[in-house]
Amino acid sequence: MTGITRNIGSSEVHPIGLGCMNLSHAYGPAQERKEAIAFLQKAVDIGYNFLDTATIYGMGENEKLIGDALKDRRERYVLASKCVMGFADGKRSLNAKPEAIKSACTASLKRLQTDVIDLYYMHRPDPNVPIEDSVGALADLVQEGKIRMIGLSEMSAEMLQRAHAVHPIAAMQSEYSLMTRNPEIAVIQACAQLGVTFVPFSPVGRGFLADDPLTPDEYHKSDLRRTFPRFSDPHYSANLSLLKIAKWHAAELGITVAQLALAWCLAQDPRCVPIPGTTRLKHLQDNFAAADVVLSEDRLAELNNAFAPETVSGLRYSAPAQATVTTERFEFEQQAG
Repeated sequence: MTGITRNIGSSEVHPIGLGCMNLSHAYGPAQERKEAIAFLQKAVDIGYNFLDTATIYGMGENEKLIGDALKDRRERYVLASKCVMGFADGKRSLNAKPEAIKSACTASLKRLQTDVIDLYYMHRPDPNVPIEDSVGALADLVQEGKIRMIGLSEMSAEMLQRAHAVHPIAAMQSEYSLMTRNPEIAVIQACAQLGVTFVPFSPVGRGFLADDPLTPDEYHKSDLRRTFPRFSDPHYSANLSLLKIAKWHAAELGITVAQLALAWCLAQDPRCVPIPGTTRLKHLQDNFAAADVVLSEDRLAELNNAFAPETVSGLRYSAPAQATVTTERFEFEQQAG
């Protein structure tokens, strides 16, 4: 295990965190509960000490899973969860009103079986509520000792700056990988300027950057990737040439494609803490070990050039999904729709 750590606020964590979402939904059916509990316990035993969940994952079931699996190991990891995106009567909801945020936190604490959430994110911006009001409510939760740090997810650099003016923001989470480089437009720089840790989710390209990724016809009917333009043809097939390049580099280094992707991510921002998700023990171990992979400057330059944003075919989000975030887009993406 690497001796190098990274910081989220005052907390030191391993450079690779664990996204827990797909234990409960998103890329197929939920993992069998007994197996999921054993999986989470194994992750902490391996050394994962930054775990990421959210109210909306599995409609609260992901938080319950973590609570049941790890309540007796609570001191061994930094716990992150998210509010604003929630559920009511079995349906998704979006509410960043102060009273809704505080109510959501109370419910999450109960499901997680803990007295405090280390890092509590606004999962998405709410266009009907000024972010200053929402962050004010989160600041109240910090004062009450219910959360320790405040985070934002899938928001612009401008919204980060507005939020940070109300209360220090510890982390900004957004999609970032060789395949999705939008945070390089402004968010990574804003995080560095404000002392905010950038937390990349889907750092292995939602499973595309792998030795043997699933093809679109293999996706489960509930797989979110079915709704993203990049994961259907002609775009999926067009991007296989990029996967071939990644496989070549990984083979030359004797590592997996996912490890290459994670090592690239860690090198792009020396402060960031990516949170790949998986349900496979082999991938769990491989991802953790990616923290020890060092890529040369020449190789990083080759990868940055090969995976330049305009070389990737297909948008990362559908139009409805894009409308729920305020993340910056490249000019060619704006023109595409």
